Amino acid sequence: MEFRRITNLPPYVFTIINDLKVAGRRAGDDIIDFGFGNPDLPSPDIAVAKLCEAANNPRNHRYSASKGIPKLRQAICNYYEYRFGVTLDPETEVINTIGAKEGLSHLMWALVQPGDAVLVPSPSYPIHLYAPLFAGAEVREIPLSTDSDFFEAMRERWEYSWPRPRVILLSFPHNPTTTCVDLDFMQKVVDFAREKEVLLVHDLAYADLGFDGYVPPSILQVEGAKDVAVELYSMTKSFSMAGWRVAFMLGNAEVVAALAKLKSYLDYGTFQPIQIAATVTLNEAADHPKIVNDIYQSRRDTLCEGLNRIGWEIEPPRGTMFAWAPIPEPYREMGSIEFASWLVREAKVATSPGVGFGPGGEGFVRFAMIENEQRTHQAMRNLKQTLTRL
Repeated sequence: MEFRRITNLPPYVFTIINDLKVAGRRAGDDIIDFGFGNPDLPSPDIAVAKLCEAANNPRNHRYSASKGIPKLRQAICNYYEYRFGVTLDPETEVINTIGAKEGLSHLMWALVQPGDAVLVPSPSYPIHLYAPLFAGAEVREIPLSTDSDFFEAMRERWEYSWPRPRVILLSFPHNPTTTCVDLDFMQKVVDFAREKEVLLVHDLAYADLGFDGYVPPSILQVEGAKDVAVELYSMTKSFSMAGWRVAFMLGNAEVVAALAKLKSYLDYGTFQPIQIAATVTLNEAADHPKIVNDIYQSRRDTLCEGLNRIGWEIEPPRGTMFAWAPIPEPYREMGSIEFASWLVREAKVATSPGVGFGPGGEGFVRFAMIENEQRTHQAMRNLKQTLTRL
């Protein structure tokens, strides 16, 4: 049987590392896992308490609202005003999505079709590459690296693309490269999009994870953004609510309406007790992301200081919950899949191979900061014993 939308999908390379990790643990090995970016921190107590209370009310067991209940949409508007100084209309400029991946994937269905093109940074989080492809569009990759001018690369790729891309998909702080931008960059991108009549989609997954004084900006903070941009905000990392699947798309009212129309055919929204709990959390625990951020900064310091100490040179990231580490020169010829596999087998340390984020990720592995400081210190001891050529 032919499965037309998935037949040509490449193998999901992260499963290689996951299978090795599972096999190692079954054999009794203590695998220290920096691979999957699955937050290990508990959700806020207030969220759990309100979820239990709301779930005990039978009235909340019925279908909910596809756009999100009104109080939840108002709560995210209040949070954006508090966090970014951005004013939004909860009726026309906000929609609740069942996680950012669902929101982005369905948004692409509404925006593009076969014959259209979308610009996406490379390397990139896999759904950023595949959501446009699932909608039938072509993906034009924009090289993203620390030694290049991303804006100029984006402008050049748009100018030399045919058909002209209808959408530019961005995400800063960036996964996996941890690249960070400022408001001046956002303004340049918005001005470009207004001039070229192209839509910007910004995935702000790591909105509240900035270190050493860096504060990640929202694209909606800059002048004219609502004319050409929408933004995805998730409670996954900021509030450690990964499994709850609570996210939002905010910004341009026409785009919000288009996604709302499509979703009205597809779902009835997240389970209503989850929406109620998310509402209370946004309203009453708006400072929780600061607690989360401090924990990740401590883990970042432990990880990066440890790697540098053993001779694996890495620049500490200014944002995200990841570290993007170039494979040390003596091991670079192995390639990211073989190197990451070798680390699991020999050092009992799991990372994500860079090529899993697209061809531009080859030569790197990604560390997710999902292990505490004690476990990270143990990982450094294991790596020091294994990486004997450093």
